[in-house]
Amino acid sequence: MATLSPLLKQATPVVATHGQGVNLYDTEGRRHLDFTAGIGVTSTGHCHPKVVEAAQAQVGKLIHGQYTTIMHEPLQRLTERLGDVLPAGLDSLFFSNSGSEAAEAALRLARQATGRPNIVVFQGGFHGRTVAAASLTTSGTKFKTGFAPLMPGVVVAPFPNPRHYRAYGFDAEQATDFALRELDLVLQTQSAPADTAAFLVEPVLGEGGYVPGNRRFFEGLRQRADEHGILLILDEVQTGFGRTGEFWGLDHFGVSPDIMMFAKGIASGFPISGIAASEEVMSKARPGSQGGTYGANAVACAAALATLEVIQEEDLVHNAAARGDQLRAGLERVGGQHAQVAGVTGLGLMLAVEFVDADGEPDGATSAAVQQEAAKRGLLLLNNGMYGQNVRFIPALVVSETEVDEALELWEETLAAVLD
Repeated sequence: MATLSPLLKQATPVVATHGQGVNLYDTEGRRHLDFTAGIGVTSTGHCHPKVVEAAQAQVGKLIHGQYTTIMHEPLQRLTERLGDVLPAGLDSLFFSNSGSEAAEAALRLARQATGRPNIVVFQGGFHGRTVAAASLTTSGTKFKTGFAPLMPGVVVAPFPNPRHYRAYGFDAEQATDFALRELDLVLQTQSAPADTAAFLVEPVLGEGGYVPGNRRFFEGLRQRADEHGILLILDEVQTGFGRTGEFWGLDHFGVSPDIMMFAKGIASGFPISGIAASEEVMSKARPGSQGGTYGANAVACAAALATLEVIQEEDLVHNAAARGDQLRAGLERVGGQHAQVAGVTGLGLMLAVEFVDADGEPDGATSAAVQQEAAKRGLLLLNNGMYGQNVRFIPALVVSETEVDEALELWEETLAAVLD
């Protein structure tokens, strides 16, 4: 008898039979309020009728057509449709299956386009688990411990995380000053600009704790990139497609990337990812460096097209902003009743509650206990943060005002049970 790897620990005890919207139903018929969205993937909710219809129709016509062998219409339409929502100047696309693959593709393109070896990443970033992607990841050692040596050519610079730097008395402005000054030091002492292919950064740290960057930080990255001929890569795998209350996370900061990664919410649960760049940059990739058996699967492309239609027709970016404001206000109200809650961070429907101990240090044990108690009460959540100190809220973008209120009621009961 075969079993799943023992390392695949479930965050909740739920064995789901079906889902609808933000609701999941288990084998006993119990309803669970799903505020995990498959780690931010089911952007239009579970089994949105329009996405289901599009996928079912495509399955009956063409399931897969390897896109360097043949071309298919769903891919052509998706490429054209993404052109309507991509940042200006990013008009060339390469598709793959996962966020890790997108990271590897962006890395390869940056090195080939510049002829330079090094990538500067930022403390707390998460970019995947494959060897190169894990080498770029700094949100926790668990993602890369035990299979060294990792890929060389990676240099780490600070991210302006005021929660991390509060121990030094830094506010957000001081944390930004420090991050940019240290980046200049990195370019002076560890990776000369002539050796630096790209800066790779998330608009909002994902696994690192849902910590947003800020406009001055990203302006500083853009200025240094332009000055030295370095490419700026934005990892929008988790922040893209309306998650933060803007279509892209970068829209909060007015930054224009040279390469952008996307995945997760693009196809409501079907596996598809990719990178976007200008045709000028993309054309510098070497022949044979882009491809893959399953990339741009026809059914996934059809689901992505339907997802983009739903996001537009149901005004889900606006809903993410409005419901995010509602959720944040409730989380701050409930958290204010408990000394162990340090605050709420994030943007839109990408929010996290941070827990600290009596000394003000990150408290992963309490965060884990709270997440498990919430699951028992029918509210499905996940943890994140570099010390596992956060509980994160990432419901589908279709979440309603009533469902947010229900989640907040369950959250208040959960904190009372664990912390009081």
